[in-house]
Amino acid sequence: MSDIGVSTITNDFDYADALARCARGEQVALQQLYRQEGARLLGVVMRIVKDRGMAEDIVHDACLNIWQRADSFDPKRGSARTWIFSIARHLALNAIRQRDREVRLDVNDPGELADDDTYQQSLSTTAEAFDWQTGQQMDECLQQLETERRNCVLHAYVDGLSHAEISAHTGAPLGTVKAWIKRSLLRLRECMS
Repeated sequence: MSDIGVSTITNDFDYADALARCARGEQVALQQLYRQEGARLLGVVMRIVKDRGMAEDIVHDACLNIWQRADSFDPKRGSARTWIFSIARHLALNAIRQRDREVRLDVNDPGELADDDTYQQSLSTTAEAFDWQTGQQMDECLQQLETERRNCVLHAYVDGLSHAEISAHTGAPLGTVKAWIKRSLLRLRECMS
């Protein structure tokens, strides 16, 4: 696989089948998922946490979560690939919250910890439900974009490529890539609201 850092929306890999096989306990399915998406998961998580060591730990935890929760994937609620990325994104956001919370707790009264844990747990449950709904809606909105523009958005926000790298990969001028991404994000924002 020579283009490990670059995804395309048209991909022969069957994510839903891989998750179903994970749910049946087939370890090779998780290995295939990791080979297919590991680098992109790391890129997404790195953009959130901005720390490679932490990002690697989170991707590891995400793979464990995917393995343990594969049977909870529901294709009616969104695509398998979106589900996989939402797990990694959710863990990365939780890690950032936890890191920020640890800094805050040093300043605050330690007695607030019990209340704060309950609050964090309820936030986590709400955020997970929101991730599912948003993921399905995002898939639908992305499908409305022209293929080349959709791929530019995915390269930027899933693969973590810079505008210049996207330009080199697609062969489109840098200014065009920037304009496509900007306009596509506006269309996505309208579609999501």
